[in-house]
Amino acid sequence: MTLTLSIVIPAFNEERFIGTLLEQIHAVDLQTLDVGKQIIVVDDCSRDRTADIVSGFPSARLHRMAVNGGKGRAVRAGLELATGDYVIIQDADLEYDPRDYVPMMRAILEHRGDVVYGSRYIGTGRHPGQSRAAYLGGRSLSLVCRLCTGTYLTDTVTALKLFPRAVLTSLDLRTSGFELDHEITAKVLARGLRIAEVPVRYYPRSREEGKKIGWRDWVTGMRTFVRFRNG
Repeated sequence: MTLTLSIVIPAFNEERFIGTLLEQIHAVDLQTLDVGKQIIVVDDCSRDRTADIVSGFPSARLHRMAVNGGKGRAVRAGLELATGDYVIIQDADLEYDPRDYVPMMRAILEHRGDVVYGSRYIGTGRHPGQSRAAYLGGRSLSLVCRLCTGTYLTDTVTALKLFPRAVLTSLDLRTSGFELDHEITAKVLARGLRIAEVPVRYYPRSREEGKKIGWRDWVTGMRTFVRFRNG
């Protein structure tokens, strides 16, 4: 029986990257795992040509938000449209490589974990081009995760996360910004579910190239772990 992977892509002003990303996703071969793809792009009221570019890809479903609500709200909207057996959340930029869907899907199908995170830091340190602040911010949130949940993850802020859809849609997600990642992690661990980490490629971009996350998101992330540490 063929399974389906729903790929939820929140996008805001990503006209420079979204077309290439969709081409990369289309090229990923999951047929060897007997898995098909459902691609959902949620345009969070972009002011550029993001939506127009997505419209040129018949294989992708475009959903336009009525108002700009943040990454978390866009992901939640995408989850409402997802019908696959599994869901992966993919950023719209090119920092993460869709080819890593294959080892991540293999890990979850082999039951190495209930949920699979793509880790940028297994066997490596700070990536070339990654700012020291971004690196230290992410690694320190791994320690916050350990303090709040008792579980240490090498990369809790990774933007490449894979779930059984039934797990993700049962979490009663509430946050609307980048902190959704931390809400998900805290709630998954509070349920006693296992998170397996798989090494993935990472190509960091600068703020000049459109990097949106900043130090305020670190503070919000810490507070989110504390808020949802018990589920």
